[in-house]
Amino acid sequence: MTLKECKKEEKADREFQKKFKFEGNIHVLTRMMVDPAVMEKRGGGKNLPLRRGEILDVIQFTNQEQILCRNSQRRCKCVGAEAVPA
Repeated sequence: MTLKECKKEEKADREFQKKFKFEGNIHVLTRMMVDPAVMEKRGGGKNLPLRRGEILDVIQFTNQEQILCRNSQRRCKCVGAEAVPA
């Protein structure tokens, strides 16, 4: 990675921590694939846009209905639990 890419990732991580009031380092718990049968959804607010078969990094299981995830563009938002099979 170049220095510019590193700084961009660090900035995105700081913004994520500020937005979600997340304390400490960001650790990926696991990776999950979006269910291929789910309808593609546009993001908005605190929801991440979903594409069929996309691989997401799970950062935190917030509650029974929402999972805090990061996609390949390093966007961090919540995803409905029904979109990613357990």
